Amino acid sequence: MVTTTMHIQSFFDPETFTVTYVVADIAANACIVIDPVLDFESGSGRTSHKSADAVIAYMRDLGLRLALILETHAHADHLSAGAYIRSVLGGKIGIGAQIVAVQKIFSKVFNLKDGFVADGRQFDALFKHGDTFTIGKLKARVFHTPGHTPACLTYVIEDAAFIGDTLFMPDYGTARADFPGGDARTLYRSIRQILSLPDDTRLFTCHDYKAPGRDTFAWESTVREQRQRNVHVHAGIGEDEFAAMRTARDKTLGTPHLILPSIQVNIRAGALPPPEGNGVSYLKLPINAL
Repeated sequence: MVTTTMHIQSFFDPETFTVTYVVADIAANACIVIDPVLDFESGSGRTSHKSADAVIAYMRDLGLRLALILETHAHADHLSAGAYIRSVLGGKIGIGAQIVAVQKIFSKVFNLKDGFVADGRQFDALFKHGDTFTIGKLKARVFHTPGHTPACLTYVIEDAAFIGDTLFMPDYGTARADFPGGDARTLYRSIRQILSLPDDTRLFTCHDYKAPGRDTFAWESTVREQRQRNVHVHAGIGEDEFAAMRTARDKTLGTPHLILPSIQVNIRAGALPPPEGNGVSYLKLPINAL
């Protein structure tokens, strides 16, 4: 998938249905990583780096210099490998500036102490709507697209947009909006912002759960396809209709099984909680808090 010198490489994690992207200006040997995965086995509490190491090996094989590790939001379904990749290759970890709101919500849920400060300092860059950056000669713009979470961002790079969980493939629909700080009407407006991009803009989602009747996983669509075929928000669906559907549907959905470990790590930019006196890091399990 090449536009001028832009190359997009995807890495699909079947355990969490997450797609990590490396976006590179091949001519400049420059790249970024979007939404990297830290492997986590919830039964044993063990982490590993198989998924992240595959991404690192790819960048090294092509001789790419890593500039940024970008999160589309603080994920509830997988742990971020951002801190690990930064420790190996350098680069800065970026996320939406509204991560501060997410940190404030969940620092109360988890009763975080031990020096945790909810001001975004755990990240190297806090992006706001309208911010720009470059990858070699590739130009990128930042859209604030909240609704799923307060801090959700879309990264528009040349003719491609990396939309996180805001939209899935057209046959699967849209993100849930019932997490703390989420809102269905806000989500609708964010989706309309994305769908205001040119028709041929390629949209890359963070997950695919393979809608019934589809045989293969997929994570790339276009603005045109989403407008025409998205089962939740195609052209003609208004805000009231969408909000009613989304609110009713969210009431039927279970809690993501990795939400408790994921959030604790992801609001720390992918770092584990500080080790306690015995040298071991611990994740909290709040009872009846969500």
